[in-house]
Amino acid sequence: MKITRLETIPVAQRFLVLKMHTDEGVVGYGEPLDYTHWRIVARAVDDLAEYLIGKDPLQIEDHWQTFFRSTYSRSMPIIIGALSGVDMAMWDIMGKVLDVPVWKLLGGSVRDRVRVYAHAGGNTPESCAESARKRVDDGFTAIKMGGAVRPVRFVDTARAVEEMVARVAAVREAVGDDVDIAVDLHRRLSPQMAVITVKALEPYHLLFAEEPCHPENNDALLTLSRSTPTPIATGERHLTRWSFWDIVEKQACAVLQPDIRHVGGISEMKKIATLAEIRDIAIAPHNAAGPIGVSASIHTMATVPNFLICEGGTTRGEGLLTPPLTFNDGYIELPAGPGLGFEIDDDALDAMRDERFRFRGMWRSEEDGSFADY
Repeated sequence: MKITRLETIPVAQRFLVLKMHTDEGVVGYGEPLDYTHWRIVARAVDDLAEYLIGKDPLQIEDHWQTFFRSTYSRSMPIIIGALSGVDMAMWDIMGKVLDVPVWKLLGGSVRDRVRVYAHAGGNTPESCAESARKRVDDGFTAIKMGGAVRPVRFVDTARAVEEMVARVAAVREAVGDDVDIAVDLHRRLSPQMAVITVKALEPYHLLFAEEPCHPENNDALLTLSRSTPTPIATGERHLTRWSFWDIVEKQACAVLQPDIRHVGGISEMKKIATLAEIRDIAIAPHNAAGPIGVSASIHTMATVPNFLICEGGTTRGEGLLTPPLTFNDGYIELPAGPGLGFEIDDDALDAMRDERFRFRGMWRSEEDGSFADY
């Protein structure tokens, strides 16, 4: 079997489909991505295709190492994003050729289904509470909500902290103590404000506080983790196991959140999870894009002993994947079909094509116009 063509189809700002074609008619699917610059990632896939065409798609590790080691800098998100989609597609092809799900190829499952969470939106305590109730009514046993709804100064007022706490308090009251709540702080806080804010949120027993400060400041993350019993989570912006190593070695957080589209695909996600297992750090994959990446994460997490929970419970591929992922009572069932467990209807995919580019931009303070992380 040989790879004959790599094709990318943009579906949304955060969803780029990769189709890997072979001379035997087997098609593998992947989801390469940078969360803003999908056009550049698609071009990077074209560059990788220059090497891959004519090669055996089942030589996954050899191809992965070739791309990673031949890249001038190993910390290039665009290249790793492209490699992530290629890796998923090769695993999909291998499963289809051998007629087994990817999770069986990875050593078999250590759980019968994979727990997922959904997002609760809203800017006010009341709207957050209503959104959270709807998610629970939909069958979710865990939700994630945003922490700050405006820029937070390096040292902000007591009112700013009270506003963040009030929204979380309203959600806890709305869903009760049997539902897990995670709070995404979106790297918006300085190390000092992170300590203050997470301390104020302790009474609400969070599943985790996500990215409270900038993800490149590992020492600040360690200081925060040692200051609170609240589990601290980070990792959605990190690449490969090498960028996770310092966090794992220092035990700077309780939960790692690698994104399968960013870290190098299924192959690297599995290795990052094993690395974290050595320090008893849990894995909760980030999944804020399309259903192919969610499916690849579900297959991988089925085999990970230190798995906690997976994002993407509402991104199940209805109308595109055949069959879509199956959700029951807060969990996604393990896909039973070969490879990633689905096929894609080309007509449906063409109808969803969206080639628009949307610049993400920055937040600006209403007080003085200064910028802040979004």
